[in-house]
Amino acid sequence: MEPTSPRSRILDAIVRKSTLKQRVFDNTFAAFNELKETLLEMASEMDDELDGKLDRRVRLEYRDRGKFEAQMQIADDLLIFQMHTDVFEFPEDHAVRRTPYVEADPDNSYCGIVNIYNFLSDSFKFNRNADEGYLIGRIFINRERRYFVEGKGQTGVKAASFGTAEIGREALKGILEAAIAFALGFDLLVPSYEDGKRVTVDQFNTKLDNSKFVTGKRLGYEFDTEDI
Repeated sequence: MEPTSPRSRILDAIVRKSTLKQRVFDNTFAAFNELKETLLEMASEMDDELDGKLDRRVRLEYRDRGKFEAQMQIADDLLIFQMHTDVFEFPEDHAVRRTPYVEADPDNSYCGIVNIYNFLSDSFKFNRNADEGYLIGRIFINRERRYFVEGKGQTGVKAASFGTAEIGREALKGILEAAIAFALGFDLLVPSYEDGKRVTVDQFNTKLDNSKFVTGKRLGYEFDTEDI
């Protein structure tokens, strides 16, 4: 087979891309497991520090929800951490593509993603399946364990500085603390009167658990990404 034949180029591309993406996945999965360990430690430490200072009905609890998901309940808030199983590339106009780190080697821009969502804990407790949650942060990790974070209240490594820092326990702790602080300050607003002025008989008679009455922290209001 000729080295420059179409089939040879296809096989080379399969080997290169699959090896690259597998390495990104492995790094992201390892970081996600480290994130889980950090969450468990933080939950235990904060629970001890809060002992005797508040009603025990106010829960602070970590739960492992499987290989790619974990959650932390802090009083009325629920943070869900979800690792996407795919590997992503950034569009041409993204800030990451203009960093010296990626310009030197475009393969550095392939990243895995860990999403951070904020829900109301009662949404899950009372099976209010129509309730809304919010994506408040994303962690991007590449083949060299370099990372950046975007999200509400995050002050860690940004896209423009991608390649300057490696993901690790201290970095994760800072990201998690920023996410928790934002969620606690992101209060539930009274929904617009206009949004709730009409209801159906079905909503009262067949859904007594309120699952058809949608609740979200900013329901009826704008949730911007101005600080991302």
